[in-house]
Amino acid sequence: MSEFQPPQSGDKITTRCCVVGGGPAGLFLGYLLARTGVEVIVLEKHKDFLRDFRGDTIHPSTLELMHELGFLDEFLQIATHHFDSLDFNIEGKQIPGPNFTHLPTKCKFITFAPQWDFLNLLAKLAGEYPNFQVHMQAKATNLIHDGDQVVGVKVEGINGEYEIHSDLVVGADGRGSQMRIDAGVEVIEKGIPIDVLWFRVGKLSELLDHTLGRIKNGRMLITVDRGDYFQSGLIIQKGSFDELKAEGLEAFRNRVLDMLPDLADGVAAIDDWKKVRLLTIQLNHITNWAQPGLLFIGDAAHAMSPVGGVGVNLAVQDAVATANLLADKLYAGNVTLDDLKQVQLRRETPALRTQRMQVFAHQRLFGGKTTSENPVSISWASRKIAGLFAPIIRKKAGKIIGLGFLPEHIHTPERPPK
Repeated sequence: MSEFQPPQSGDKITTRCCVVGGGPAGLFLGYLLARTGVEVIVLEKHKDFLRDFRGDTIHPSTLELMHELGFLDEFLQIATHHFDSLDFNIEGKQIPGPNFTHLPTKCKFITFAPQWDFLNLLAKLAGEYPNFQVHMQAKATNLIHDGDQVVGVKVEGINGEYEIHSDLVVGADGRGSQMRIDAGVEVIEKGIPIDVLWFRVGKLSELLDHTLGRIKNGRMLITVDRGDYFQSGLIIQKGSFDELKAEGLEAFRNRVLDMLPDLADGVAAIDDWKKVRLLTIQLNHITNWAQPGLLFIGDAAHAMSPVGGVGVNLAVQDAVATANLLADKLYAGNVTLDDLKQVQLRRETPALRTQRMQVFAHQRLFGGKTTSENPVSISWASRKIAGLFAPIIRKKAGKIIGLGFLPEHIHTPERPPK
């Protein structure tokens, strides 16, 4: 990557596949295609992958794929916190959550890894193949058409605008996909009533906490254990951030401290609103993943809410299915629209089933009598049912979260480029 020379203004580059977006879906697909000998370029609009408040949860299904590809041990060197189950704390009572120990995978746990480390690893592995390039600080602005066929993208790079012409453009540029806008694809919104405020709360590194969510007095706090700090997310009613800011930082810190009373020093360190980031939650999907020469995967095809931490893993599953279905076609240079539609045919149902599960969870947690002060509401009946069926629910939730509704496996060969 360090030896790569950025394209010059006016350059026209030809490749077999151009992947727009250097997130989990884009880079995993880029790596898999490069591994099968397909010439591929991945475009990432930022100068690096170092952006916080991204999905960190890596599930057994994704770990199994790394095992099949032979780099699981290397990944586990950057993901050292493993959890074979997760807990919730509701009104001070610890409630056992999803359990993963029964899954038919090598790793019977989930793990948390800063997403930038995961992406850097994928970029490094892909960069070992001469037919792979990642263009950093390269923003895809418009699709290039030849009639109805997409034949490439226009790119704003660090040296000016250039073009990439390819047999296939893959839009993996997330929930705000510019490629999706340019293609005029309809987006179906689910109408989510919450947003999340992300921030860090420092803690002692020897404190290992399996509690993923804390609910108290109508509020909910997500806590992702990253060793010496919690990556934390406070659930708020959608559109209420300005109202909360008007109350002041002390009121905000007190809300957090009410749920994390043992971490007063870490909470006190939140001394500026710049340390609190608003994540606007979306839950949506598109109905048409494929056009001639163009395919959408990951969040660009189906933006997930944080419920279950499934977003990264669904994106990776999309990438694997895409490579399984299209790598040979791309290698031979004869991918068709019908081939692209096979990706949607395989991956749309598990994505929509997952979204229905998330909508159900949202209705149970945030669909009752809620306010901006207390955005969470759990009915007495829901708590009673959860208590009665806890062992069954834990195993079922572990399977759905850990594996998803249609786990993929690697079916592509490793071969030299043409």
